[in-house]
Amino acid sequence: MKFEERRRRCIEFGLYMVQEQCTVRRVAEVKGISKSTVHKDLTVFLPIWDSGLYKSVRRVLDRNKAERHIRGGRATRKKLKGKKKK
Repeated sequence: MKFEERRRRCIEFGLYMVQEQCTVRRVAEVKGISKSTVHKDLTVFLPIWDSGLYKSVRRVLDRNKAERHIRGGRATRKKLKGKKKK
């Protein structure tokens, strides 16, 4: 991948994440790329090219990490709600 393409993609991912206040999973789904690639672009390459945007992305990532146990509990509750007890 060319340098300028990756730079543009990193900034695009970062802006989307900050504007939508969403997860890496959501960015990957919307942009049609793997979660690993999105995460690496946001945490490894973005700080090099746009430190201000990276700080905003880092806040979103940290908030998501702090809230993940809540989202996991909701997903489990939703999954189990559809099953009947024997």
